[in-house]
Amino acid sequence: MSYRWSLSQVLPYLFMRCSDVGTEQGDLQNPKLKCRQILEKRKKGEASLSQFYKYFLFSLSLLHQFLHLFILLIMESLSSLKSVATLSCYMSFSLILILNPAFASHNCDFPAIFNLGDSNSDTGGLSAAFSPPTPPYGETFFHMPVGRFSDGRLTIDFIAESLGLPYLSAYLDSVGSNFSHGANFATAASTIRLPEKIIPGGGFSPFYLEVQYEQFMQFKSRSQIIKKQGGIFTDLLPMEEYFSRALYTFDIGQNDLGAGFFGNMTVEEVRASVPDIVSKFSVDVKSIYNLGGRSFWIHNTGPIGCLPYILANFPITSAQMDGAGCATPYNEVAQYFNQKLKEAIVQLRKDLPFAAITYVDVYSAKYSLISQPKKYGLEYPLIACCGYGGKYNYSDSVGCGGTISVNGSQVFVGSCEHPSVRVNWDGIHYTEAANKLVFEQIVDGALCDPPVSLKMACHRHAH
Repeated sequence: MSYRWSLSQVLPYLFMRCSDVGTEQGDLQNPKLKCRQILEKRKKGEASLSQFYKYFLFSLSLLHQFLHLFILLIMESLSSLKSVATLSCYMSFSLILILNPAFASHNCDFPAIFNLGDSNSDTGGLSAAFSPPTPPYGETFFHMPVGRFSDGRLTIDFIAESLGLPYLSAYLDSVGSNFSHGANFATAASTIRLPEKIIPGGGFSPFYLEVQYEQFMQFKSRSQIIKKQGGIFTDLLPMEEYFSRALYTFDIGQNDLGAGFFGNMTVEEVRASVPDIVSKFSVDVKSIYNLGGRSFWIHNTGPIGCLPYILANFPITSAQMDGAGCATPYNEVAQYFNQKLKEAIVQLRKDLPFAAITYVDVYSAKYSLISQPKKYGLEYPLIACCGYGGKYNYSDSVGCGGTISVNGSQVFVGSCEHPSVRVNWDGIHYTEAANKLVFEQIVDGALCDPPVSLKMACHRHAH
């Protein structure tokens, strides 16, 4: 296969790439400006390729962009090479660049996380807007309820820890929040699509995904206005350049399926709704990209058919259960959602050329805990640790932290004795122990597409 690249073809592409790099102060600290200047001179014939190479070699902040640009320039240059000696020089230079460890992909050094999602990653949003969870929520790590629907930390907390960042404050929480390294727009009971019934008139959050995007949009603009004004809030808000360098995480979709199941839709009808749900998800990802987001870490949805709130509420025959005791028809809908989500991400990579998008298979991570609990030192994976009643220790009539009258006495619905060896916390959500094990399975990229680790998720990969 031969490549014929003209300068007029390469320069516009390079020009776009220059718009996607960071900016700081000074000449060599301002690669965007310098890149544009050199390309303008190159276009006019006032700058040689050697000047272009020299600048990029010296500017370490552009190493991860450089190799891509260099390859394109080599393609453009080959047609004008005059001798074998010159070609050898170019090839030697290329090998030095490729083999030199200094030019290898480096950790991304994310300065902030912006998260959108549901209760799987809510760190206090719904709690700030409505009624907060009560004890024993939060008992394992925080020793008190802190707005998380678990006994302790969530997967998003472990993500923040691993990146050396503080736990995310909920955008909706006006008391004691610090947004200097990101914000969390997730709320429990959130959906991707606008739900038919919302709190307080129904069971779903009014802060569905599009609203979370609009909150992010406001936060991005208003935070910088306040930061420029100075004052006591300056240190509590992110720096402007953080928005383009941040990691954008998503964990949402489970409640869209649940809304269908509990809205008297058949399994087939819920399945039929999935393409529209995923389509709306893509719209919001594109919107954040248009605001400058570049690194996306997107969780698929978990095995909903393994959760007590499904198993206890729907008639499931033994033939419909898999070897782990999960409801196969419901899991198949979740798997179909994940299939369509993965296809949508493939398209997003085409539509958003400067985005690094990682698809994260938390379904497999969670299902492995349920199907192979002994491997992880866990037990009773289908039974809620904090709940009351029935085969799965779950009931719609009373939830974790509530009270129920038993033989004339009020009984507090508390935690099981050892949540550290349990998978399910309250019938819907996972324990801290399970969340940590999920994180450990995804952090190195083993369950990701592309198979990139969390700390390398800012790098675009060929597909």
